[in-house]
Amino acid sequence: MAKITLSQLRHSYYPNPKDPSDYALKEIDLDWSDGGAYALLGPSGCGKSTLLNIISGLLVPSEGRILFDGQDVTELAPDKRNIAQVFQFPVIYDTMTVYDNLAFPLRNRGRDEATVRNRVMAIAEMLEVTDMLEQKAAGLSPDNKQKISMGRGLVREDVNVVMFDEPLTVIDPHLKWKLRSKLKELHQRVKATMIYVTHDQTEALTFADQVVVMQDGEVVQIGTPVELFERPAHTFVGHFIGSPGMNVLPCDVQGGRAILAGQPVPLEGAITGAPTGKTEIGVRPEFVTLGDAGLPAKVTKVSDLGRHMVVECDLSGTRVHAVISGQPPEIGTTVHLQFRPDQTRLYVDGWIATTAQEAAA
Repeated sequence: MAKITLSQLRHSYYPNPKDPSDYALKEIDLDWSDGGAYALLGPSGCGKSTLLNIISGLLVPSEGRILFDGQDVTELAPDKRNIAQVFQFPVIYDTMTVYDNLAFPLRNRGRDEATVRNRVMAIAEMLEVTDMLEQKAAGLSPDNKQKISMGRGLVREDVNVVMFDEPLTVIDPHLKWKLRSKLKELHQRVKATMIYVTHDQTEALTFADQVVVMQDGEVVQIGTPVELFERPAHTFVGHFIGSPGMNVLPCDVQGGRAILAGQPVPLEGAITGAPTGKTEIGVRPEFVTLGDAGLPAKVTKVSDLGRHMVVECDLSGTRVHAVISGQPPEIGTTVHLQFRPDQTRLYVDGWIATTAQEAAA
């Protein structure tokens, strides 16, 4: 395992990039601790795969360095970096048995058969495939094939990092939860540094201790799942994480207060200075309630999700979601929206604004 450092990393697929828009990866500085579980999360085209390929050695970055435990590996080929990678589609040998597939990475490096057997049996037990060891891989179900592919990545104890590139893409939805849970359990047991690339927020949040959220080649926030949900640093994070995502509502700032639909809205802290730029209020649907007083809005849609209801309202031409329990209001009726102040924040040009309390600290 290794601590991974990305220092002033940038990458462009153009030979002579001239401005920031020419870069697939904007400048990135990151430290990933030895033994941590991390996720790269973002939509297609945000730079996740480019970054993964740079870490694995398939791409050399245009600028910056990659270090494993302080050693510069920027120019090293993939086979010199001592990494393991699990791809979207299972990489196994159909004509081999499950045992031989798991043993292959070790045998390929000249390990003795006693070491091979001990390690294969340990990984097979973790993956719950001990009863399949003598079966040919060709006859396995897709989820079991991906289990074996994961096992091939985990069977070596000397790797610096195990990287997963959307490994559950081909797995049936009802089996994804089981494999996600198994992968989290495996990380806790083997303590290897793991990086998981996905566009699926559920996969990222259930696997990782720290999630790196990317947009347009830029890291917009790094944090725990709780931090990303409760305090998005950027409106994109609020939109992308959560179902439904955070309400982002255009507002004015007057006299140090946020004004929405002609009314002041209490925020988590006092506004510092006079913000310049696009100002918006961000509040998650879970922190919006329907009360007797507040901002008047018309109910336009009600979605019953079983454990709760999602009520969609029109507030002066802006759509607002509220997550509620109990009997929902009728469509077309007027309700009054209240936002929980400690979960209601001001954003300027997409980024969370500093409050007076934070500025004083």
